Amino acid sequence: MNPEPLSLSMDIVADNAVLEGTLDCPGNATGLVIFAHGSGSSRLSPRNRYVADQLHAAGLGTLLFDLLSAEEASHASCRFDIELLARRLQTATRAVGSIARERGLRLGYFGASTGAAAAILAATESDDACPIEVVVSRGGRPDLAGPRALDKLACPTLLIVGAADLDVLDLNRQALSQMHCEKALETVPRATHLFEEEGALEQVAELARAWFVRYLSAATQPKRHAR
Repeated sequence: MNPEPLSLSMDIVADNAVLEGTLDCPGNATGLVIFAHGSGSSRLSPRNRYVADQLHAAGLGTLLFDLLSAEEASHASCRFDIELLARRLQTATRAVGSIARERGLRLGYFGASTGAAAAILAATESDDACPIEVVVSRGGRPDLAGPRALDKLACPTLLIVGAADLDVLDLNRQALSQMHCEKALETVPRATHLFEEEGALEQVAELARAWFVRYLSAATQPKRHAR
């Protein structure tokens, strides 16, 4: 019998900050996707919330939370501190770890912009209690995770980039070449950085959903390539 659907607000304590989050988990969920938003965004990002809704429909839980407090988010030095963002993501992962274990949920990260770099860095340092099985990046900056993290990354990773977001696309191609895990780069035709073009965000959600379902399904064991 599946557990009851779960929807709750969370306060995640990290350093001296209290980070607000929302956990939503269908009763039939096999996985939980933790979102890492980009610079200048928050848990209320309409793009991430749309993707989260599509994941719920596919039987996946989500955690959307603020990586920074309101005061921290006002400082560029915090918004672009990838190590800080990665530590916050790890703290949030531990905060939902007991729920994931109780429900048998496998964990994945969905990162956007700078949040994608934080997701990659956090995934390389995940522990046995809360292992990260899969990463998806939307319009992300995986290059900011650094060559060591890209080389060390072991879980299947999907990079989604707008075909018209030329500078970021080039950076993603360079990052992809440094990864040794199972990996893929998908471009969304005519889309720019925020995927605001008609149908673009729907394609992002479809690509992300398929990747997460593939690697967070109870019947699938991801291929992890340790470095």
